[in-house]
Amino acid sequence: MKDQQGSNRISSGVIAAVSAAVVAVGGGVAWFTSHSSNTPTPSNPSARIVQPAQPSTKQPNEQTANVYWLTSKDKNIALVPQPVKVASVQPNQALEAAFQSLLAGPTAGTDSTTTTTIPKATKLLGLKAENDEVHVNLSEDFTSGGGSTSMMGRVGQVVYTATSLNPKAKVYIDVNGKPLEVLGGEGVELQQPLTREQFQKDYPL
Repeated sequence: MKDQQGSNRISSGVIAAVSAAVVAVGGGVAWFTSHSSNTPTPSNPSARIVQPAQPSTKQPNEQTANVYWLTSKDKNIALVPQPVKVASVQPNQALEAAFQSLLAGPTAGTDSTTTTTIPKATKLLGLKAENDEVHVNLSEDFTSGGGSTSMMGRVGQVVYTATSLNPKAKVYIDVNGKPLEVLGGEGVELQQPLTREQFQKDYPL
């Protein structure tokens, strides 16, 4: 009888111990599960990578400006254009190329009937085209030599070449950085700004 009671006590103790272990394990699993669900999921590392900006490669834009030469026509002098194509990137590049051609004078491929009255030593000191205005700065050689017809001819060449991309633009001519007001020994006065329309009206060739 004592052995049976002892066996019952042992069985009860074993059952209690096993139950406690199950509860402990269950609680541990529950704690692990709850903490696992609260653990932040690492974000995709690739989402944080910022791709480097690609360098902008501006493609050249081909523009055609005109250089204006002088030619005899019906006992008068007329301005005739010669196209100059330039693969330009900068805003004023096409006009600058046209003026460099203008100041260099007619080449071998130019019509033999055309000429220029701009002195060969004339240099382009600056050029800016903006807001329907073109500012041309030339060296002092531009004012040397020739009579009134020669002076008007060279002014016409500058005005028409400067407005070849924008025929309605206003042209300001400077010499050594100062506005050109009187041209040549005969004192030809210039009313600036100059336009094609004004030139045809006030300074006929």
